[in-house]
Amino acid sequence: MKPKKNTSRREFIKNGAIASSFFIVPRHVLGGVGYTAPSDQLVLAAIGAGGKGRSDILRASVNGRERVVALCDVDFSGSAAASVEQFPDARLYADFRVMLEQEKDIDAVTISTPDHVHGPAAAFAMARNKHVYVQKPLTHNIREARLLTEMARQQKVVTQMGNQGASNPLLQLVQQWVDSGRIGKISKVQVWTNRPVWPQGIAMAAPDASKKPAELNWDLWLGPAPERPYTPDLHPFNWRGWWDYGTGALGDMGCHLIDIPFRTLGLKYPTSAECSIGAIYSRMWNADYYPEGCPASSFVTLKFSATSKSQSPIEMTWSDGGIRPAHPDIIPADDDMGGPGSANGVLIIGEKGLIATNVNDSSPLMPKLYLNDGTVEVGPQTEEDMEPEYGHQRLWVDACKAGFGSKEHQGLTSSFDYAGPMTETVLMGNLAIRSYLLRRENAEGGMDFYARKKLLWDGENMRITNMEEANQFVGRQYREGWEM
Repeated sequence: MKPKKNTSRREFIKNGAIASSFFIVPRHVLGGVGYTAPSDQLVLAAIGAGGKGRSDILRASVNGRERVVALCDVDFSGSAAASVEQFPDARLYADFRVMLEQEKDIDAVTISTPDHVHGPAAAFAMARNKHVYVQKPLTHNIREARLLTEMARQQKVVTQMGNQGASNPLLQLVQQWVDSGRIGKISKVQVWTNRPVWPQGIAMAAPDASKKPAELNWDLWLGPAPERPYTPDLHPFNWRGWWDYGTGALGDMGCHLIDIPFRTLGLKYPTSAECSIGAIYSRMWNADYYPEGCPASSFVTLKFSATSKSQSPIEMTWSDGGIRPAHPDIIPADDDMGGPGSANGVLIIGEKGLIATNVNDSSPLMPKLYLNDGTVEVGPQTEEDMEPEYGHQRLWVDACKAGFGSKEHQGLTSSFDYAGPMTETVLMGNLAIRSYLLRRENAEGGMDFYARKKLLWDGENMRITNMEEANQFVGRQYREGWEM
């Protein structure tokens, strides 16, 4: 049985399976219990095979149920070596563009690179009709998030962002408390994290080519970012604190923490954003100024219009760098606020009480309900016997096999239809932070920080309407060959 020239491999497999259904001997009898025939396997590849990329492709393979044919990484001498050992038959590539052009049978890819490569890699893959799983944050900037969201619909590919806590079934308890009106009309949300836990708010190290790992392809690591000589202390992890590559504490934790209220309250694009940042003084009266990097701490306020679930406008505050909200009187003084040690958390505050949770990654969600009448309801504080990362990658794989628009696809908790707008909201905080750092010389020879104001946001058109200079941070410039 030969496929027609214009028939895709996946259609051929599906038609072949239907045509061969008259065979009497079940496949599991031939191959053993749990056996999946090659014709029924999803053909997978990883873009970024070390660090989080290792667990993403491992979970997507579903313990060998699916077939991993290729791994792409700019440095196989680091943690990516473990993926090579796990998938010894996979072919190795340094450039995902080469891999996707040569490996025609790939059905889907996991993308677990530094933030600045998420968008270009996902767009390149989707343009070739590959399903994509992209680590959080979905993209480096707002424009890229909108582009990927629209492209996924146009290309009819199955997508999932890697904020695995979105698939935690305990979120349903939080949703029930909100939907049943237990805490009444909701007007305020407070979100905080102890990140950054990497170098941030300081000067970037000077370039030093002599320190480059021999197997690291630095040019491919830079990808769409401006050309720069090899700089120590960026690869493999500390890139997070520099705007050309990372998205700071918000990018690292926002898609886990902000996901909880954004999802349960049915929020849309914010209507405004404003912020302040912690200043570090190495000299009297002169704050250190490193606009190429994220600040050591920040406080961001986002405003949202009312939704059917909130019933009133919402004010959401975000704080990082160890800054957290005051302990509400309704929560006993000796109780943790949010997660253990109150290091990370979310408070959803209503007129009748509040809901507190931990960070929504692979940590226990630890949902708690506190009402003004003294009622306290505590959800499970541990999460035992759950599928690794709540099956977030496996559910995406199942949806890829079921197809675009299937019930499995519709059931995904972080497909780009949801993850795109939520990521845009997270990245609005960074737009406010970067605008806060804008300055220009005044007539007296000093510096004016002219954008330190409330920024009004037109979400549909992706524009700040009252500070044109802030719109430069909606997108970015790309090196030639990496454009989106």
